[in-house]
This record gives sequence, C-alpha cells and structure tokens, in this order.
Amino acid sequence: MHVVITGASQGIGFAIAEIFANAGYTLCLCSKTKANMDAAGNSLAAKYPHATIHFTNADLSEKEQCTKFANWCLEKGTPTILINNAGYFSPGNIQDEGDDVLEKQMAVNLYSAYHTTRALLPAMLKMGKGHVFNICSIASLYAYAQGGSYSISKFALLGFSKNLRLELKDKGIKVTAVCPGATYTNSWNGSGIDPMRIMESEDIAKMIFAAAHLSPQAVVEDIVMRPQKGDL
Repeated sequence: MHVVITGASQGIGFAIAEIFANAGYTLCLCSKTKANMDAAGNSLAAKYPHATIHFTNADLSEKEQCTKFANWCLEKGTPTILINNAGYFSPGNIQDEGDDVLEKQMAVNLYSAYHTTRALLPAMLKMGKGHVFNICSIASLYAYAQGGSYSISKFALLGFSKNLRLELKDKGIKVTAVCPGATYTNSWNGSGIDPMRIMESEDIAKMIFAAAHLSPQAVVEDIVMRPQKGDL
C-alpha cells in the first residue's frame, strides 16, 4: 500500500510517516526544505528498512509543484492513502496583519491540499478505493485570538474536506478531516509551554493510523483532538 504525506519532515507529518513506515508501507514524502526532508527521509529509511521510503522537496504553495509532486508519486504507484499535512501558522489579527498574509496562508494551508488531491484523484478513482486525510485544526472550528488568516484558511480546508467527502462517498474513497488542538512540535521550542500541557505528534499519528484501518464500509469523517486540560 502506498501512502503520500505532505509536510513530512517534522512534527505531525513526520510522526505520521513514522507510524506507517513502522507498519512496512511504501511512503512518498515531501517537504519544502530539501535539507530537512533529506534528513527525515534518510532517518526513516535507516530505522525502518522493511518499508520503502521515497522523498523529495516541493513547495506546495505553488500549483505547478503540487502537480509535479503528484506525478512523481504516481510513478511509484497509485496512493492508497493521501495525507495533506503541509501548512504553516502565522499569528495575527485580520485588522492589522500584512496585506499578503491571507494569500500566503491560503496557498499553503488550502491550495496545496486542493491541487495535490485533484492531481492524484483520477488514479485513486480508477482504483476504486482510497482515503484522503486533511490536517485541519481546532482553528477550523472556532475563532480565537490571534487566529487571523490562519483560522480563515483552516476553516476553508475543513469546507474542502466536507465537499470532497460528499463527492467521493459513493466512489469508494474515504475523506477524513483531522482537527488537532495544541500539539508539541518544533514551533513550540522556546515558548515556555510545558510539553506535558499539550498533545504529542504521535497522538495524532495514532488516530490517523487507526482510522485508516477500518472496514471498507466505515469512515471516520472528523477527528477532533484536544489536550486533556483543554485549549491553551
């Protein structure tokens, strides 16, 4: 089985890649920064020799690179699972954030998933099965302080997920929106937040792996996860 994961060099994306690599899957991974993706990909290949690890760098904020990455994946085989994880967080308020912040957030957090999915779907539809996971956010569900354009883009990604689910439910392809709350990744380094106060990346990976292994007649449409003590 082939698994495609975007934004896979660190954090939640890397944790997802690791859990599928441990199970012996064939992985096609990408991240924007070549050095980070090379380090992560080589680490996975060394640790899980029973898995097949393909990796490359791609800036999925650009439509052309989404298409190029998708075609590169298809050369390795038709994906059974697609995990749209690429994204980034830029805090701010709508009233005073930079003029291009919304465009940049939408390009990475929404358009990357939209264009990559569209490029891979024909092959998945031909196969008649598959599972698409979109890594949304608690910010997809509720407005919050300093959410700004990030929250707008994540609301849009959830809307994309719901429409995709409706379109594909009779075609054998599952769609799951994953909405994690605060999860410890490198972006929290130096924040002063106690790592025990927020979730681990592996928690998200475990839920996705479980949802990916249900019977063909069952789908988890939404995964909502929060730290035990609630949102920060």
